[in-house]
Amino acid sequence: MNQVLYQLKQKSESRNLCTKIRLSIGTAIVLGLAQGRLDVEPTTAYLMTYTQDKCTANCAFCPQAREAKSSAELLSRVTWPIFPTAEVLSALENGFSQGKISRVCIQALNYPEVFAHVEALVKEIKKQAEVPLSVSCQPIGRANIELLAKAGVDRIGVALDAATEWVFNRVKGEGVGGPYRWDLQFRYLAEALEVFGRGKVSTHVVIGLGETEKEATETIQRCMNMGVLPALFSFTPVRGTPLEKKTPPHLEVYRRIQLARYLIVEGLAQASGMQFDGEGRIVGFGLPKDALEEAVNSGEPFRTSGCLSCNRPFYNEKPSGPIYNYARKPSREEIEEIEKQFKLS
Repeated sequence: MNQVLYQLKQKSESRNLCTKIRLSIGTAIVLGLAQGRLDVEPTTAYLMTYTQDKCTANCAFCPQAREAKSSAELLSRVTWPIFPTAEVLSALENGFSQGKISRVCIQALNYPEVFAHVEALVKEIKKQAEVPLSVSCQPIGRANIELLAKAGVDRIGVALDAATEWVFNRVKGEGVGGPYRWDLQFRYLAEALEVFGRGKVSTHVVIGLGETEKEATETIQRCMNMGVLPALFSFTPVRGTPLEKKTPPHLEVYRRIQLARYLIVEGLAQASGMQFDGEGRIVGFGLPKDALEEAVNSGEPFRTSGCLSCNRPFYNEKPSGPIYNYARKPSREEIEEIEKQFKLS
């Protein structure tokens, strides 16, 4: 590339770098940009693209949806205040060099310029520090997936959120006037795998939107068969969204699905070998009881799932509980409490 073209490219990237960005409040505290006390510190720095408008999608559970009456500072139950991008870039460099964070994760809202903005941001972060970097977005085509990979993203997340097509349509797709389609999400996941490779692509599955345990488990298995890592979330009602009055899933339901996910991801069991009752509840995990007890006693199935170094403290719950995803290894007392929340078989 000659010097003139290089300078034009640099100016274009500079114009695309937004002057503001949102951080999860926990990230802001860890990076020294805000004051506050944390019960558990995030090990990943969570950033969210800034736009004056809300997301152009309309997911029924999301406070960032275009028709949501929720505060624009919310994503799930977490507050995301705005900071100058220049300050955040400097803080990220310091936070990574001091070992305060191990990864950066960018949450990308839907709006026309988002991929140009994310590309510019990723390149600036990479200039500051060679920190591992994930982007959670809706790629809308292979070209955007390749754009992110070339910019320096090492992992990409394309959220399913819903565990079944009918739930997906009702909370993300045509039922709420959203742009998403079940089959297209899987196509984007497949394209992401072609670009990033197996083990470098993630998705989100939210439990408590109307799916059965069997349906959730089968979708988790489908993702793993593809080479996509499924991260588990609990539905969290947020004021101002259409689902604000819906209750979170029962802990015993969530615990069974957490354990099923862990066994599938670790290659210890498959959904086809598990047993379900007439209402789709898990009644058997397809493993001997001593093997199940070993998994439960490790505490690992109940920790936050997702990219390496992602612990998302209190994304789904208040610090006072009940805890759905543990942001650190559960204590012996917590594991004993977990054991009371569901039966092994």
